[in-house]
Amino acid sequence: MKITSFQKRVEEWLKACFPAAVRSDRAERTHRFLEEALELAQANGCSREDAAALVQYVYDRPIGRPDLEVGGTMVTLAALCSASAINMDEAGDRELVRNWERIDQIRAKQASKPHGSPLPQ
Repeated sequence: MKITSFQKRVEEWLKACFPAAVRSDRAERTHRFLEEALELAQANGCSREDAAALVQYVYDRPIGRPDLEVGGTMVTLAALCSASAINMDEAGDRELVRNWERIDQIRAKQASKPHGSPLPQ
């Protein structure tokens, strides 16, 4: 598996911020990804009703392969960034720098949430 420079830098931040049990918890990482994807959709004007309809649509279909879905996610994120006049690389770098500056806050939020809950609080 080839790891991109950005992915490697995120892994370094994860190691500095979280214990191994948190950073390697697939369910936890999935919930945080979904939360961020929903926040992006909301910020771009997607309604709660449209989001709920899409959840129903996706869960009514066969389960995909994670490696293929990552590719699709990356392509559609790049396309959304282009349509929104956002430089995806710069946005990712900015957020990673911001995360390094907020490690204590992020750890506190992680520690305060119920274990195994999809909700961040």
